[in-house]
Amino acid sequence: MSDVFRADRVCKSFGGKQVLRDLSLDLVPGECTVLLGRNGAGKSTLLRLALGVLRPDSGSLLVAGADPRRDPNGVRRRTGYVPDTPDALGWMKLPELLRFAQAHYPTWNESLAAALTEQFDVPKGTRLGKMSRGESMKAMMVLALAPEPQALLLDEPFAGLDPVVRDDVLRAVIGALHEDERTVLCATHELEVAARVADRVAILEGGRIAAQGTLAEILGDEDPVALPQKLRETMVACAEGEASC
Repeated sequence: MSDVFRADRVCKSFGGKQVLRDLSLDLVPGECTVLLGRNGAGKSTLLRLALGVLRPDSGSLLVAGADPRRDPNGVRRRTGYVPDTPDALGWMKLPELLRFAQAHYPTWNESLAAALTEQFDVPKGTRLGKMSRGESMKAMMVLALAPEPQALLLDEPFAGLDPVVRDDVLRAVIGALHEDERTVLCATHELEVAARVADRVAILEGGRIAAQGTLAEILGDEDPVALPQKLRETMVACAEGEASC
């Protein structure tokens, strides 16, 4: 079992509606696990529980060696996070944002931040509130990776991007993941993204992990071109109760 990310029988409800039901998930260190699920399945809820922003009703989580309930600041210092909507102060420019963040991360790598800014081609003179969605998502990636985190949590980082920009952001993410053996949990409903970045897949359905494993275990020996369709069929099977862990 991993001390980088482990969820054990986690439950969470909002207003009487149970979103997560005895969810258990254990990530393999150094690999990228894609958390697949439809919109509203609870993917963002799980990531926010992992960061200590929300508290589970029951069950436990361990992220980057710490309990998010007892030590949320410790978890955030050791975990990179890219939200589904950029949440930095819009009046800041990227250099100002990076200087602000540096004070909060003891492992901050200033030279890495500069290199990622150039690699992702993030404009330095544009206020974050004036950036395009693609530019602001790449700025969030720089912010998440510069402290050299043990774990990286990505919450629908490609949603709402036009195809050209999405491919640009996706290439930047793939490059960053290949350069460092970092444990990654990427929540998405985009099957093409999963097929390109996943070492492992976990399908969230009905508040639980309905199926999980390597791409080969989930999909069999498939042509890479057919992976998105095969993932779609697997998700449908999970929704209909025809697949299990």
